[in-house]
Amino acid sequence: MMTEERGINGLETLTTMASRDCFFGLDIGTRAGDLQGRQLAVEKCIAAISDSRLADKARSFMYFTAGIWPDVDSIKDRENQMKILRDSVQAAANDKDQDTLHRRVIAIGECGLDHHWNPSGADGRCEDDFDEQLYRGERELFESQIELARKLKLPVIVHSRDAYEDTLECIKNIGYDNGIIHCYSYGIDEARTFLDRGWYIALGGGITYTKKSKLEQMEALIRYIPSDRLLTETDAPYLAPVPFRGQANTPVLVEHVFNYLAQVRGLSLENLNQLVDENIKKLFF
Repeated sequence: MMTEERGINGLETLTTMASRDCFFGLDIGTRAGDLQGRQLAVEKCIAAISDSRLADKARSFMYFTAGIWPDVDSIKDRENQMKILRDSVQAAANDKDQDTLHRRVIAIGECGLDHHWNPSGADGRCEDDFDEQLYRGERELFESQIELARKLKLPVIVHSRDAYEDTLECIKNIGYDNGIIHCYSYGIDEARTFLDRGWYIALGGGITYTKKSKLEQMEALIRYIPSDRLLTETDAPYLAPVPFRGQANTPVLVEHVFNYLAQVRGLSLENLNQLVDENIKKLFF
């Protein structure tokens, strides 16, 4: 399974994941300089696991990305933010200490475009902030990270919300199709375009509380995604699946996403786990 761990009950979460023999955990970056702090936080949690067997297991499945989410401040300071990001990824690559997790950066992101306007939300997105200059800057920040991923030969974790056409245009501008459209929120036609270009589609907790009027379309999308392109995720601490909607999400809850996907696709949980794990291997390793 693919999960994200962002410090919510980290010790308990990692212990549970290890006890479940989790195959893969991905801690996804959203700030230019957050990599080292996230790695140290995860290592601290692992070091606190009393069972050495579980600690070793947790250390074996945890990986990291580094990226810049398109918040307004980062967009305005994009050149400096990209320098910080490049330096942090390079520092991780140069870390030869086999006892740390610092060197294990396996993707760039999450990065992308967000045109969902919710001024009262946690991200404070306000359409009035996005004049033509900021729109261009957001695209430049995204394209710079795609280019960095291409240079490093790493996958990209793409955040795209209410911005399908612009997202696709940025990807085409760089011409690098390698990675995940994460927390996918579009329809089958858009999925077909991304899939035809070689992208993976990741589904999270949001699929478990689709409105009744859109349930048929959601289930059709779930069945449409090819088995060799499907991934699951949590987006912790957000998008907790039913029956935990509205609560802080953790990677442990990804099992509820799996249960729903397996039901809709008519698969056993064992088969779904196997195909997702195989997709992770192909994409990241």
